[in-house]
Amino acid sequence: MIIVGMEKLNAFTRKYSDARNWIETWVSVVQEAGWKNPKELKDRYPDASILANNEIYFNVKGSHYRLKVKIAYNTGILLIQWVGTHKEYTRRLKEGK
Repeated sequence: MIIVGMEKLNAFTRKYSDARNWIETWVSVVQEAGWKNPKELKDRYPDASILANNEIYFNVKGSHYRLKVKIAYNTGILLIQWVGTHKEYTRRLKEGK
């Protein structure tokens, strides 16, 4: 898949270096993936949360951080929408984001 928004991940790993290995591995997996639907993604990442509109939350490094993406399965493009701490994630949920 093609990842759009890598600058968000790069900025995040500069700030939270303990997530770097997980993010780098995830990027490699995604770039090699050819997911055609959410089920194929869940086969690889069973703890990912599938939302409406092809949006997905990934647990980063256990439950320390969260990563929100949107996937266009038909074109193979994954857009990084947001990445942050679990506390920030909880706040976003309360705000309805």
